[in-house]
Amino acid sequence: MAAPRIGIALGSGAARGWAHIGVLKALTAAGIEVAVVCGSSIGAVIGAAYAAGRLPEIEAFARGLNWRAILGQLDLRPAGGGLFAGERVSRTLIDLIGHAAIETLGLRYGAVATELGTGREVWLREGDLGVAIRASMALPGVLAPVELDGQWLLDGGLVNPVPVSLCRAMGAELVLAVNLNGGIAGRRRAQPMTDVVPVDDGTDSRSLGALLRGGASTLLAQLLRQDRQQPGYFDVLVGAVNIMQDQITRTRLAGDPPDILVQPRLALIGVMEFNRAAETIAAGETAMQALLPALLGLLGEAQ
Repeated sequence: MAAPRIGIALGSGAARGWAHIGVLKALTAAGIEVAVVCGSSIGAVIGAAYAAGRLPEIEAFARGLNWRAILGQLDLRPAGGGLFAGERVSRTLIDLIGHAAIETLGLRYGAVATELGTGREVWLREGDLGVAIRASMALPGVLAPVELDGQWLLDGGLVNPVPVSLCRAMGAELVLAVNLNGGIAGRRRAQPMTDVVPVDDGTDSRSLGALLRGGASTLLAQLLRQDRQQPGYFDVLVGAVNIMQDQITRTRLAGDPPDILVQPRLALIGVMEFNRAAETIAAGETAMQALLPALLGLLGEAQ
């Protein structure tokens, strides 16, 4: 018998999404080939890079991020349905991943988005790859929604945070699911994000707080500021989304469980801490390596 077609469902989780890189690296190192890759939000981004053969480019970009680079991607425009227009980060990602039609990728690929008017789950499996990933990561209140074929599309994590169902619909016979938010809902980090000093990569070792005090817009500074006594804007917004997505994920995975569930330990990674890629990628790699014996056992039983 032929080996089963493997699919991987990459979940939403903002900066925690760098863990997907580690998961995929562990699979590649073990010689395990994935045929179907689906994602919601940041999962759609990393999945697109993997399907396009550009995972190393995304990893290099992630490892090189510091707070100055992160702030440079935030085109503050509190209009049009989001605080940020999302054009800068979209251009950056497509430059890294490449301009392509989804149907020309080497793997079967699908991204999940949410239709604003109806709340309907939308599966993006053909057409412009850049539009698909930009729509899938349009977190309400943060990034402006995307118009596609007369529909306004939002973050896929609102309806299907870990898209196992899409993987199966696209022909996957054995599904791995990567949940980035397991055990995170309701937790507040003890250390304010603005006090965290990024790893010194030779370009900027100042903390986010120092950068904000050094000339970022007043509104952006207020939005990103956090303290121990009172939650900040992103604490409240993303914390609420995490709670919602955690409940949705539990329900959906109970109704359509994956064959392997990967849950990296990411509770200490803040939602905007994209500069902590090294430890986030390592967490994903460690989590996947621990489950390789179980996965290889399933593959052996299926042959």
